Amino acid sequence: GLTAMVDLALNSGEGPISLKSIADRQGLSEHYLEQLISGLRKAGLVKSIRGAQGGYVLGKKAEKIRIGDIIRVLEGPIAPVECEANGDPECCQKSDYCVTRTIREKVRDPIEDVLDSISLADLVKDPQTMSTIADSG
Repeated sequence: GLTAMVDLALNSGEGPISLKSIADRQGLSEHYLEQLISGLRKAGLVKSIRGAQGGYVLGKKAEKIRIGDIIRVLEGPIAPVECEANGDPECCQKSDYCVTRTIREKVRDPIEDVLDSISLADLVKDPQTMSTIADSG
């Protein structure tokens, strides 16, 4: 899914892009891409254009699309364990005295911060730019 979004960003000047084109360039199954794009479309990250010259385009500017947003659409909440992913601390009988909860939160929060600090536009820039972004975290 992230690969498809990068492909759309890299080729955004060409108008709507077919899933077949993305699948061919990225070596992915077109059927698999259909499933991924469906969720991204529902989230407003991509738009579908109908017609003979139709295909997919980014739903908003690449600078406004955060990698964390893409991953949350594709994978769900960014959490090391299920009890944090569903947002209900009471889902576990041990939630009041869980000894690993603080550690998991300390791991989760910086990961989310990094993913939310990187835009899709950042990913399509040169590798040196990405190194600078990664080092600044």
